[in-house]
Amino acid sequence: MVKIRLQRVGKKKEPFYHIVVADSRSPRDGKIIEQLGTYNPMTEPSTIVLNKEKVEQWIKNGAKPTDTVKALIEKA
Repeated sequence: MVKIRLQRVGKKKEPFYHIVVADSRSPRDGKIIEQLGTYNPMTEPSTIVLNKEKVEQWIKNGAKPTDTVKALIEKA
């Protein structure tokens, strides 16, 4: 099953995330299929950069966003 989820790439105590499409069996920071955007919770307000066209296309093709990513999509 394919999921849209967060991939952590930030340093210790400085989180920064890529919003990616990945197989649900792969590890959190493992192999990805495609990167859809970024999320930076350290800025005030938090920064969300998202390619909405690609997100809609992946959801239409059957990818399930995680609860956190679903909230970020609605916020963006």
